Amino acid sequence: MPKALLLENLHPQARAILEAAGFDVTTRTGALDESELVESLDGVQLLGIRSKTQVTADVLAQAKDLVAVGAFCIGTNQIDLRAAADLGVATFNAPFSNTRSVVEIAIADIIALTRRLTVFDKEMHSGVWNKSATGAHEVRGRTLGIIGYGNIGTQLSVLAENLGMSVVFYDAAEKLALGNARRAASLDELLSTADIVTLHVDGRPGNAGFFGAPQIARMKPGAILLNLSRGFVVDPAAVRDAIVSGQLSGAAIDVFPVEPKRKGDPFESELLGLPNVILTPHTGGSTEEAQEAIGQFVANKVRDYLATGSTTLSVNLPNVALDQPPGVHRLAYLHRNVPGVLAKVNATLAEHGVNIEGQLLATRGELGYVVTDAGSTVSDDVLDALRAQPEAVRLRLLS
Repeated sequence: MPKALLLENLHPQARAILEAAGFDVTTRTGALDESELVESLDGVQLLGIRSKTQVTADVLAQAKDLVAVGAFCIGTNQIDLRAAADLGVATFNAPFSNTRSVVEIAIADIIALTRRLTVFDKEMHSGVWNKSATGAHEVRGRTLGIIGYGNIGTQLSVLAENLGMSVVFYDAAEKLALGNARRAASLDELLSTADIVTLHVDGRPGNAGFFGAPQIARMKPGAILLNLSRGFVVDPAAVRDAIVSGQLSGAAIDVFPVEPKRKGDPFESELLGLPNVILTPHTGGSTEEAQEAIGQFVANKVRDYLATGSTTLSVNLPNVALDQPPGVHRLAYLHRNVPGVLAKVNATLAEHGVNIEGQLLATRGELGYVVTDAGSTVSDDVLDALRAQPEAVRLRLLS
């Protein structure tokens, strides 16, 4: 019975799907540090995490039984994807499942900050009646600047236009503008134009420290800043200084450079106690609907990979979509992408009298992935011969 370890309080649907597929599932509510993780991965084929657990190259090197990692979130920067690929550990995430939830919290933050609801709420809870329109605005007619026009940015663009906002976006890659959204020629153009700036960039290392004091200084005086992307993208000290000086009239921050590992742990930030600043504990995608969808999506992906070898939407291996027909013995062979590998595989199978019923090859950078269905039993001699090839990364016999 294969073993799965699910950390960080994943949705129960993930456990149910894997147990129905025959996994022995262990669940933990919090993240694990490196030494705890290495110890816990002994004999485990499948690891499920969210954003807190760091799956480093050292962890992967010591997790000899690990076959796949499921990131039950959008980001995968907490996983050393290159090291995982080099060891033949497939990684899957949920690129779409919580998009709507993140977009909705962004819209809520935009309206709340523009209307200064946080200030009114705090004063009312202190027993102060301060009815005033000063500093409160409609979002209709204001300009939203979206940095990062991917799955979240594009859907946010559409909803913001439906609220009567103008949308300008900036993305390093060429993207199709939706509706009446306009692409900014540069980041500076967006910053000087937008009344609200919202960040939806990915977790690649080059985005660390992307948005700090110089970028905030180029924003319109009194603008609003949102960061629902990655904690290391924005400098919190620069945000604090801008709120205190009035350069920013408000901010909503959902992600932080250092975050507690477990629910209930203390939280510290330069942004505590500031006026018209919304702080949320990395809950942009944390709705019951999104977490259930993520639990189903990622659990199904890793289950299918272990059962059939299908790598569709894997973030670090060549993508191959596969079903498994009955009556075949499937070899899933991850290898270095060099000339002649497929010929050597087929020659080895022929030498051992293995007839090929079907075969599919895909490549991705330095890796190749060939899946072969054999019509007869595959002996240990065949497996040993394939694993002995210098190009071999990982070979699995799936049936």
